[in-house]
Amino acid sequence: MTDTTALLDDLRAENDALDALVADLDARGMATATPAEGWTVAHQLSHLAWTDRWSLLAARDPEAFPAAVEKEFTLGYDAVDRGAAEGVGEDPAALLARWRTGRRELLAALAAVPEGTRLPWFGPPMKAASMATARLMETWAHGQDVADALGADRAPTARLRHVAHLGVRTMGFAFAVHGRPAPEAPVRVELTGPDGESWTWGPPDAADRVTGPALDFCLLVTRRRHPDDLALTAEGDTARAWLPIAQAFAGPPGTDRPPLA
Repeated sequence: MTDTTALLDDLRAENDALDALVADLDARGMATATPAEGWTVAHQLSHLAWTDRWSLLAARDPEAFPAAVEKEFTLGYDAVDRGAAEGVGEDPAALLARWRTGRRELLAALAAVPEGTRLPWFGPPMKAASMATARLMETWAHGQDVADALGADRAPTARLRHVAHLGVRTMGFAFAVHGRPAPEAPVRVELTGPDGESWTWGPPDAADRVTGPALDFCLLVTRRRHPDDLALTAEGDTARAWLPIAQAFAGPPGTDRPPLA
């Protein structure tokens, strides 16, 4: 069984780590371009606040969620971009306060969700633990964009295991979003965590395997680095087909990041 309390503690820590990068930014700093085309640091934080807001609605008022989604996504242009654009030109203190308040309320709301309850979402309904994992993944991924934009180094932590787990669990989705059938062959994933520990998924005797550093795998499945820049090895047809299209997030894959060199 997932330890939801520990998971929420990790989500809180991931939020705090990103907060430490942006807490002192002024308007010029918030306007810094990030590797996501057309998005500044302000876009990144506003997007996280927007997604937290939807997650909070799902946790607090699941009956109202479907109608709210239908209304939001029929307003004539992309709701995700609209949510990110809310932060453009916003006073940095106000943007930070909005993001902080939303994430704090979400942590409390997810902690109060009864065990086994499934919450509505843009895709399939999910339990509170799955929603917390998705929020951690997205916070880490958008935090990587912010860190890259600001030239900051982030030390990898054991929280990457949540991101890697989601990346493994979404293998079938990654094939589906590219119009391919879900693979039948199992894949063994063997990653080396930040402290040298071994993280594994899949049957030990699987012919298809993915191995390498956990950080590189997480950068891959959040599509924050080009596969050529990562020290990952794929063995077997399924594994080799999966790595170029792997993604841990819902929605279309978006534009691939170019190689760093």
